[in-house]
Amino acid sequence: MTGRFTRRGLLKGGLAAASAPYFVPARLLGADAPSNKITVGFIGTGSHGIGHNLKRYLEQADARVLVVCDVDSLRMQQAKQIVDAKYGNSDCAMTKDFREVLARKDIDAVMISTPDHWHTLISVLAVRAGKDVQCEKPTYTIDEGKILIREVRKHQRVFQTSTEDRSLGHYRRMIELVRNGRIGKLQKIEVVLPKHPDKPGDPTPQPVPPELDYDMWLGPALEASYTKDRVHYTFRWIEDYSGGVICDWGTHLFDTAQYAMDLERSGPVEIEGTGTYWNEGLFNTVKDYDVTYRYANGVVMTCRPGNPSIKFIGTDGWVGNVGWDQPVQASSPEILNARIGPEEFHVTANPAGEHRDFLDCVKSRKDPYFPVDIGHRVSTTCHLANIAIKLGRKLRWDPQAEAFVNDEEANAMCRVREMRKPWSLA
Repeated sequence: MTGRFTRRGLLKGGLAAASAPYFVPARLLGADAPSNKITVGFIGTGSHGIGHNLKRYLEQADARVLVVCDVDSLRMQQAKQIVDAKYGNSDCAMTKDFREVLARKDIDAVMISTPDHWHTLISVLAVRAGKDVQCEKPTYTIDEGKILIREVRKHQRVFQTSTEDRSLGHYRRMIELVRNGRIGKLQKIEVVLPKHPDKPGDPTPQPVPPELDYDMWLGPALEASYTKDRVHYTFRWIEDYSGGVICDWGTHLFDTAQYAMDLERSGPVEIEGTGTYWNEGLFNTVKDYDVTYRYANGVVMTCRPGNPSIKFIGTDGWVGNVGWDQPVQASSPEILNARIGPEEFHVTANPAGEHRDFLDCVKSRKDPYFPVDIGHRVSTTCHLANIAIKLGRKLRWDPQAEAFVNDEEANAMCRVREMRKPWSLA
């Protein structure tokens, strides 16, 4: 391995000393040539990693993908083929070990599209290595999110929480209508997230496919027998790797809700919820759910399963949509067609999407439109629902202290979970 970093050094925390200086690399300022572009390493090349993230990066004229990384060699090879076809060569490197990517001195930034239990760990190691980071949501626990913020700010890296919502016109429009008072005083928000899969997953141990480095897939998670329903897309429904449908989808629509309330850097003050779980099979995240949040401004937000939707209800009417990224609806044509003046509130976002916004910020060194702090806050809102459902009682949350009020049992569920050796956030 070339460069000043080794795998052993990365694990021992040597990355902290490697944080890059706070300036724009000279190669970002030159002509439109591969050596003068923002160089990117891809960590995680599953369906979303390839179909959404890699696709978008290959459309950016000022980015150059140099390496793809995945524990599944078939997916990794597919990603390499796509990159090589785009650039008309065979230069794209491959590795199953993300530490190889972080050790490369010629990589400016990484795009992380792994399962949730890897998000914070790889991001922290990346910023310690001096890389800017775009990472899929959400964080795995509330306290992991706090660590991520600390490390991103300490090492002065650019971090983009990777969701597209703030770049989508329908959601920006709803936020602006609410923030500018077109529905009067906001009273209630109704959020609908998708339903849990209708099958419980097969827990029967199976042989590990030859293309999969299963030990690396597990990474910091506890030892567990391989089964095809444990990995790839369906990891979302297993607590060892994710927070289920509320974390998977709530990160999208809860952000729209909290942005519309001007509380995207805060959160609710009270949470209660009920839910059901599978009593058989592999999947163990919440199946059906009914959650109610209360905010300090008096707004009540509910969350139930169905067709992904959001509705803002105020004293003078409502605005919302039914279905993911569907056209805006309102209680009256006056609200639906209301003009937002140049001096009124406008959503700070990049209509070209989170990938374009991230690359612009790598150059400017400014925060992207979905920075690490806000990504942490909306992930927290998701985790609060899961904790309330598990404990089966109303919980009080202090958004400023980021802790439950007089509830040590609930606070214990916020902490960084034990990691399998040799992995650590220390």
